[in-house]
Amino acid sequence: SLCLEIFEQSCRDYHEHNRIEAPENNPFDKGTIESLLYSKNFIDTVQWHMEDLVRNPAIEPQKGLELKRSIDKSNQDRTDVVERIDDYFLVKYKDVDVQATALLNTESPAWAIDRLSILVLKIWHMREEVERVDASEAHRVACSQKLNILLEQQTDLSASIDQLLEDLSKGVKRMKVYRQMKMYNDPSLNPVLYKQSVS
Repeated sequence: SLCLEIFEQSCRDYHEHNRIEAPENNPFDKGTIESLLYSKNFIDTVQWHMEDLVRNPAIEPQKGLELKRSIDKSNQDRTDVVERIDDYFLVKYKDVDVQATALLNTESPAWAIDRLSILVLKIWHMREEVERVDASEAHRVACSQKLNILLEQQTDLSASIDQLLEDLSKGVKRMKVYRQMKMYNDPSLNPVLYKQSVS
């Protein structure tokens, strides 16, 4: 519920300006989980709109390249924030007596929360389509059906995250974090970049 509340606040704040250049005015104290959650969704929201812009078939090539590089940076920022959220949970549950039979989840808490953040964005924009006055009735009906599915998915995912956190707090599941180690932004790991620096 905290995630949903903050993600929806971030969406509202972005759409007051509705510009990818809009600054992130994070209302929460730096270093808190609330601040991390707000940053997570704000990054996602800006990137959502950059992804829309870069798909414009009439976009100028130079502008498209600039947007692609901004999207790459945004992806790295997103990953960095997700990993900081996982750090929060690693500290939170560090003293839990983990049961010998405790299992790993398929993903860490923060990566599940990442999916919830994207889902909030899907719901926001699908609701916009449902309410579009210039769209056909058939379009609005189809989008309304999709919106209902997204809302059900949000309920299920929220419940699953709550269950995961409860299991971690009781030692029924154990937490293990693998860093993403993205390679394309690293000049020492992307061969296109490191071969240029040698030549």
